[in-house]
Amino acid sequence: MALDEATSGFLAQMAETGLPPLHEMEPEQARGMTAMLKDMFGEGPEVARSELIQVPAEGRDIPVRILVPHDEPRGTIVYYHGGGWVIGAIDEFETLGRQLAVRTDCAVALVDYRLAPEHPYPAAVEDAWDALVWVDRNVEEVCGKRVPLIVAGDSAGGNLAAIMSRKARDSELPLAQQVLVYPVADCDFDTASYTDPENQLMLSRDSMIWFWNHYAPAEAREHPDASPARAVDLTGLPPAVVLTAEHDVLRDEGQAYAKTLESAGVRVSYQQFAGQMHGFFTMVNLLPGSERGISYVVEEIDERLRAIS
Repeated sequence: MALDEATSGFLAQMAETGLPPLHEMEPEQARGMTAMLKDMFGEGPEVARSELIQVPAEGRDIPVRILVPHDEPRGTIVYYHGGGWVIGAIDEFETLGRQLAVRTDCAVALVDYRLAPEHPYPAAVEDAWDALVWVDRNVEEVCGKRVPLIVAGDSAGGNLAAIMSRKARDSELPLAQQVLVYPVADCDFDTASYTDPENQLMLSRDSMIWFWNHYAPAEAREHPDASPARAVDLTGLPPAVVLTAEHDVLRDEGQAYAKTLESAGVRVSYQQFAGQMHGFFTMVNLLPGSERGISYVVEEIDERLRAIS
């Protein structure tokens, strides 16, 4: 299926800006591009409480934006934003966070982990874990009572959410669910979806190589804390919701990871979104596909929370 009309129109609009391809930019220039997109998303719905917390960690503080929809949230979603571990900031994902908070009745914690190349692997993993542990220990303060904990993320954030699910299992930190939106699951640039000319869009094979080159040296990329699909044991992980986009270089590895989880006995809900490109989920109020993706995630979270309540 071809890209949907809204996505094609958006790409045409972006082409008119004259910006070079992502892999030809310096990190700071690429970060400016994503900041520009933020203004297109709007403000998002009102929440009862929005608070920026500085989570203390060894030698650093981790900014975490807490969004609480009302006085009795039914769960907490720890959300890791995308951007190839190089670009992205929690302010750019607040509209999405507010949508998730209001529509799931869950508190949402947006984690502003350190970015490469200034802070290469494993800095993002360390921040993701320390933030998750802090939320787990302080969930009663955030929500007024103990509620189920969910990890979620898109792209590189989906990578971190997948890794956190395994680390949580190993540390006996209980998670109710993992939500992986077109996650970076592996470091193989030669899958069919990576080499398909129709998938070289806002995210391309060249730009993923650019991200990986800034994030992790070649000898570290096959570690399960960089490529979660390389983990030897995926048994005992929380139920997973996995989304992929039809026209995405990461499509095949996301689908393969979902199948590997299922083979390990993990309950998996998987959906590929036809006519969509990488990034569609977070383009709130901009692409109709985003609404469909968010609705799918909201329904899956609701079903899971109902099942364990």
